[in-house]
This record gives sequence, structure tokens and C-alpha cells, in this order.
Amino acid sequence: MTVPALQVFAGRTARTRLAERGLRPDDIGLIPAAAGGPKGLILNGLDRFIFGDWLPQSRQPVHLVGASIGAWRMATAALAHRDVADAFNTMAEAYVTQQYDVLPGEKRPRPEGVSRRFGEILADIFEGREAEVLAHPRYRLHIVTSRGQNKGLGLLAREGRVRTPLGYLGAFAANAVSRPLLGRFLERVIFSDARDRLPLKLNDFTTREVHLSRTNLRGALLASCSIPFWLQAQHDLPGAPRGAYWDGGITDYHLHLDYRALQSSGAPLVLYPHFQRQVVPGWLDKALKHRHRATAFLDNVVLLCPSPEWIASLPGGKLPDRNDFIHLDADERRRRWREAVASSHRLAEEFAALTRQGNVQAMSL
Repeated sequence: MTVPALQVFAGRTARTRLAERGLRPDDIGLIPAAAGGPKGLILNGLDRFIFGDWLPQSRQPVHLVGASIGAWRMATAALAHRDVADAFNTMAEAYVTQQYDVLPGEKRPRPEGVSRRFGEILADIFEGREAEVLAHPRYRLHIVTSRGQNKGLGLLAREGRVRTPLGYLGAFAANAVSRPLLGRFLERVIFSDARDRLPLKLNDFTTREVHLSRTNLRGALLASCSIPFWLQAQHDLPGAPRGAYWDGGITDYHLHLDYRALQSSGAPLVLYPHFQRQVVPGWLDKALKHRHRATAFLDNVVLLCPSPEWIASLPGGKLPDRNDFIHLDADERRRRWREAVASSHRLAEEFAALTRQGNVQAMSL
């Protein structure tokens, strides 16, 4: 018996709509894309189908908001005017084949080398095409970053060998007490399409929005992917407040944002291709299981994710993850990751079948 690959979860409002009319492309007003590093590769098949075959059946503007690899995925969607499959295949192969040198006597590559090489990868794809991304006739791109605050001691306002570890130690302790307290160390900065701001009420956390432009697009992408201690912070991005910018997943690991403002629009649903059921607010919340529960923020969200049984059939019995860089040699890591990407077509096939149904029964988030 074939194990189903795809699971569908939805908030209360979304479940009612799905039961009444199924899942239609013209109902989608926003698509979030989580941080999570290599785990995002398993969504490659869904990305190709959603942006290549399904959404083109509708005409409304769609907001694309992402952090870290999610920001890269959404920027790829905005870049893919003509050949969506080719664009997402290029992204996946660039991610799979990334390689970083480790100096003799050291166990991991130095952050400056990783940042330099990763910046080159993004330049190979996006350099000279920034205007194309920002001019997509339907998609509005929003890139989430985490900026060090100047408040208090300002330990994360600039990157430093001593101040950065101390700053993140303080951020971890503050976040453990209360997520809003994390705002004393970091703020959410969203680089948003200048044509339309992100149509959400972002009152849950310290937030500012700046315009995304040709001059800061690649810098914002690199910053959104800059995992502390693995990559260097990006400083003083054009058109944005001065400071150090890190991975958007620190403040918004899975983008557990308040999406309810969309419910009054003509496209009231949020379609969320994700690699797991839980929508964890911030990276520092990973160990805080009580913060993994769904809230009213997700009432109009339709979440697609691989089933645990199907994940068990993947190489190694799991999703690709960052530890594969440490525990696998380069050839084996690439083989497993390519196999996972190839297997992801199953998720797309099952989603395509779902969209042809007159009503969809989703499980509760």
C-alpha cells in the first residue's frame, strides 16, 4: 500500500471555506515560506507546481513572504516569469552543491568564507535581474530579516567576537521568559515590495518595514540567510537603518504571523507549503514546545506538509538538514539531497489531485 505523502491542515475559517468550495487559486492572497535550511528542499516539487501550473490559473496579486531559505524560494518564484521549473531546479541544485572549505585543524568552515561563497551563489542567480524580481506583475516579495537592536547594551547592534555571543546569550534568556522580551535584542525588519506593503497587522513583535529595491535585494536575501556563527551578519543595508542584520528565522522561524487581516480581502486564504505541521514563532522557540501550538493568527491558513510516514521513506529516514554537512561526506550528502528533491514530486501530484476536488477536508491546525 502506498503511503500518502501530503497532509493538509487548516485553521478554523480556512477549514470551513475548503469544505464549502474546495481549494481555488483565486482564494490565495499570501504564501509564507519558513526558515529551516535544507528542509526547504523537500518543497521543491510543490513550489514548481504551485507557481508553474496552479496559481497562473488566477489573476489576483499574491504576497510572498519568506525568511532564510524561504526568502530564497519566494525570490525564485518572483524571478520565474517564463520557466518556473527551470528556476526552482536551478535553486535546488545551487543549494545541493554548495561546498565550503574547512581550514586544517578546524571542524567547520569560517563564517567569513561561508558568507563570501553564499553571496557568490546568490549573485550567480540574481545579479542583474533584481528589477525583474521587483517588477513581477502579480507577486509582491517580502524578505524577513533580524536586526540587532541599539537598546540597552546594544550587544547585537554590530557584530563582534565577544559582543555577539553575549548578545545571543541574553536574547536566548530573554526569549525564554517572554517572546516580546526578545525585542530588546532584535527587531523584525521586513524588506517589502515598494508597490504594496505587507497587508498584515504586525503587532506581535517589534517590527519595521523598509522598501525592497534593486540596491538592497541581494543584501537582504543574504542577510535573511545569515545564521549567527555560521555566516557573518550583513551590516548597513542600503535604504535600511544602520546595524547588523541576521537570519530572518531568528525572529520568525516559521512566520507565525497574524494573517487574519486577509480575511476581509478578495483572496482571503494563506497557502503555506511547510515541511512540518507546527508553525514555530522564532528559532529560539524550537525547544519551547508550548509555543508550537496553533493560535488564532492561523485561522485562515491552509498548511501543506509531508506526512511523517512518507518522510521515513526518504534517504536516512528524515528530511535533509544542516547536520548532514557534518555527518555525511559531500558526495553522500548531495546524493541524498538530490533524491529528496526528486521525491518531492509526490507532494505536488497529491496536491494537484486535491485541487480538483469540490470540497477538501483538512485536519485542524
